[in-house]
Amino acid sequence: MGRLFGTDGARGVAVTELTCETAMQIGRAAAVVLCSKTGHRPKVLIGKDTRISSDIMESALTAGLLSVGADVVSLGTIPTPAVAYLVGTLKADAGVMISASHNSMEFNGIKLFAGNGYKLADDIEEEIESYVLDRPDELAQMLRNGGEVGRLSHIRNISDTYVDHVKSTADVLGCGLRIAVDCANGAASATAERLFEGVGEKVYLINCEPDGVNINNGCGSTHLEGLVQFVRDNSCDVGFAFDGDADRCLAVDHEGNIVDGDKLIAIFSKDMNEHGTLVKNTAVVTVMTNLGFTFFARDNGIKMCTTKVGDRYIVEQMLAEGYNMGGEQSGHIIFHDFATTGDGQLTAIQVLGIMKRTGKSLKELASVIERYPQVMVNVKIDQASKEQWKNIPEIEQIISEKEKELDGKGRILVRESGTEPLIRVMIEGKQFDVINDMALEIADVIRRLCPVS
Repeated sequence: MGRLFGTDGARGVAVTELTCETAMQIGRAAAVVLCSKTGHRPKVLIGKDTRISSDIMESALTAGLLSVGADVVSLGTIPTPAVAYLVGTLKADAGVMISASHNSMEFNGIKLFAGNGYKLADDIEEEIESYVLDRPDELAQMLRNGGEVGRLSHIRNISDTYVDHVKSTADVLGCGLRIAVDCANGAASATAERLFEGVGEKVYLINCEPDGVNINNGCGSTHLEGLVQFVRDNSCDVGFAFDGDADRCLAVDHEGNIVDGDKLIAIFSKDMNEHGTLVKNTAVVTVMTNLGFTFFARDNGIKMCTTKVGDRYIVEQMLAEGYNMGGEQSGHIIFHDFATTGDGQLTAIQVLGIMKRTGKSLKELASVIERYPQVMVNVKIDQASKEQWKNIPEIEQIISEKEKELDGKGRILVRESGTEPLIRVMIEGKQFDVINDMALEIADVIRRLCPVS
């Protein structure tokens, strides 16, 4: 993880942390690096989510790209996976998504995609980062003028191309289900109506009226309580919740039980394995995947490949080994046969396809995996504490003590978030009360030794 780009792009509070100047410099640096790689004037797509600052960030980023001679195609409000898909369709050299994903509205971010639709490789991000942070004077020398500056164009309704692709991946039309879809007042608001048109007996779109400040506000994949209640109140068969840029999906069954990413991956990998389409009988997961998935995989003849947290690492492993199914507990699910990145709406369509084909409820499908109790406690940290907390003996000691207490009947994972200034303390075990107390103890030690100024 670099100084500017985390596991999922550059992020910060828009304007004051992730400044307009930084966004402009990222645009300039990206264009310079792309030009050196391609040998021609780069064509860059830009999409954005619905948060109020996305227009500001788009303007600054666009100015940076154009100022050094790159051409920009503005796609408007559109999901992250749509940008990744359209890079290839429109034969662009790169794509940019302006979004802070599941974070609250004051944050924003810049995600970069290569011409093949995959997130930029680490070495290319590092080169861009080097220009922005270490060599800004060199960027200033590369400014164009006159007819050499880039051209800006706009394409609207191009999301229909993406929607048609997602809909073609499974037989879902006329499935006869009552479906609730929570768009998080985010990017899915631009595509969900068309995507789910004609799919079920009744489709309810909720939190689908973005106003610039209500994205992820008490809704979407990070706030499922509203969807749970809606599903129960309206006798829905299934509910889906996306995050702000629609690259995540979590689900709710007809009783209001939450089906998280681990359960969804279990459903997909089991179905694919039974139909002979799960490459090497392997599901790619992360170190945060619930312990129950390990026992599910063992019982169903499925192999596990485990990576660091972050969908970019899952995709890297898929590319390296040829795997085609994987994801995270948070709802990033990657169907490599159809997409180059996590896609919440594609995930929902795949669930509906299995439900229609098998005639089973989501509750029945999710029963293949028993989830172990899991506790997560987040501890806010300053920049100065990043990485340094690992070297503090008292923190090492408390973690070691609690691991001994678990005696092999659970696990502890303490790690930094790749997208927020947090240390995440995660513990799994048989007894919730026990692991909850352990997590709070570890978090208290970290909080005391890494105070926030």
